[in-house]
Amino acid sequence: MLHVRSIWNGAISFGLVSIPIKLVNATENHSISFRQIHTEDGGRIRYRKFCELEDREVTGQEIGKGYEDSDGTIIPITDEDLSGLPLPTARTIEIVAFVPEDRIDPLQMDAAYYLAAGGAPAAKPYTLLREALKRSNKVAIAKYALRGRERLGMLRVVGDAIAMHGLLWPDEVRAPEGLAPDTDVTVRDKELDLADALMDTLGEVDLEDLHDEYREAVEEVIAAKASGEAPPEAPAPERGGKVLDLMAALESSVRAARESRGEEPGEEAEVKPMSRRGAPRSSPKETGGRKSTSTAKKKTASSARKSTSKTGQGEKKATAKKTPAKKTAAKKATSRKRSA
Repeated sequence: MLHVRSIWNGAISFGLVSIPIKLVNATENHSISFRQIHTEDGGRIRYRKFCELEDREVTGQEIGKGYEDSDGTIIPITDEDLSGLPLPTARTIEIVAFVPEDRIDPLQMDAAYYLAAGGAPAAKPYTLLREALKRSNKVAIAKYALRGRERLGMLRVVGDAIAMHGLLWPDEVRAPEGLAPDTDVTVRDKELDLADALMDTLGEVDLEDLHDEYREAVEEVIAAKASGEAPPEAPAPERGGKVLDLMAALESSVRAARESRGEEPGEEAEVKPMSRRGAPRSSPKETGGRKSTSTAKKKTASSARKSTSKTGQGEKKATAKKTPAKKTAAKKATSRKRSA
């Protein structure tokens, strides 16, 4: 169990089953915070709370809540007024439904919490709910109250624990109207093929390998200034030409991605034709020698037959231009086909 303070104690209402739980923050903020200072002498800048009617500073004990009406009138609201609300979820996470996880729009996802079992009596029903969620491959939709308002939540299994994601109410998510380009654009199959090749070349990433480089750079600046040294200078950004040709930009991106992965820069990217109707693409074994849709031109039919005679009768192969780098790519492509 995480050794952090719970922020809310209550129970999960699962039909007639009640599971005592503690709500614990599942995330933590590692951002570096700054204080506001007076630039001339380094003095701290602080905010003080003043009453507009009395024109004097007030303490926290004197501050309450108030709702501002449309005409500017302030209506005082006390904690007693709110505590008397008929809210069944005041201390309960009330499960209202179970749905497939893909039914939840990621735009609705909000803060994340862990639900810890509240003592030995909660162990059995907690485990029951966890295993039921696992076996159903569904998530639980629940309502709960936190920080003065009723909220929507999604319960799912993370490891051996139950996690809850706060969800925005559907009417709190804005529709993306008017954000897409309003001009007619035609995307060619070659452009889609190159974009697909770029996606394949970049591949996947282990999120554990990613880190906050900006925070690390800020920490270096703080450490340098604290020791009286000059802060490190940022490297000058690379000055690149303005690329106007989308195809050229995609080809350059594929080439740069391959080089970053340690592959030979001379090799041409394998471009996989995409189905027009979303049908799955055939594997290389099903199609034999796949033709490249890069900028390399095909030679004449006779030279193509000659170059592919050793790999199987009737099998065609796209050859590269007569540059040294592309000849190397063509030879490697031929060796791959021979070994297929």
